[in-house]
Amino acid sequence: MADIEALRAQMKKLSARAVKAKMDLHDLSEDLPLGWGSIPDVAARAHEAYAQLEALRSELRVLEEKGG
Repeated sequence: MADIEALRAQMKKLSARAVKAKMDLHDLSEDLPLGWGSIPDVAARAHEAYAQLEALRSELRVLEEKGG
């Protein structure tokens, strides 16, 4: 059960980071064409954050199925 709680805490932090990355991408899109050169970096950060979040969600589902 401690693993599940630790994973949920990690997901909460990562979720906040993913939302921040999403908002950075949104803000960048509103400022276009200014800052267009940073699109790949900002998009990569958002992509990575959501990929990690999805991986943690999958891991949590597996742990919950085993424990539940």
